[in-house]
Amino acid sequence: MKLKLDDEPRLNTEDRPASHRPMKARARKIVVVVDDSPESKVALRFAAGRAAHLDGGELILFHCIRPGEFSHWVAVADRMREEAHEEAAEMMNQVAERMHAYCGVQGRSHIVEGEPHEELAKFMTEEEDLFFLFLGANTEGEPGPLVDYFSGPLVGSFKCPVGIVPGSMSREEIDEMV
Repeated sequence: MKLKLDDEPRLNTEDRPASHRPMKARARKIVVVVDDSPESKVALRFAAGRAAHLDGGELILFHCIRPGEFSHWVAVADRMREEAHEEAAEMMNQVAERMHAYCGVQGRSHIVEGEPHEELAKFMTEEEDLFFLFLGANTEGEPGPLVDYFSGPLVGSFKCPVGIVPGSMSREEIDEMV
């Protein structure tokens, strides 16, 4: 006997009590990499717009400070590291405020020090309930080191989908789509 489309089981969760739903209720976290690049700003707006449509959605603003920036004497390197963290925290606060004003989503900052692709991969394996990772692609030339890394062989091992947002998208195009 062949099933008709109407005969297929449906996941109609509205009629079921929460205890009988096939999917557990949980926070859904969207991760976006934040830096000062134009493509990061595009990915950030897209990710925030998507997070605004999720019940229990959370926007994680991920920023990585490269370690090579602190190769001086210990005292100088420590002070430079401290300043880099202060600047990153200030940038993340400003970004979180802009995204809250844009779509009502409160972003959570996550600032780490290290190589961006390594630290982001580590974060993605350790963080629970990830729903999506959004990365912005360069508008000219190569898409960027994070897009290269996260769209390569590792992508099949992640716990969540990876979305690549074209850096050429306008605010209007993003707002229409999200």
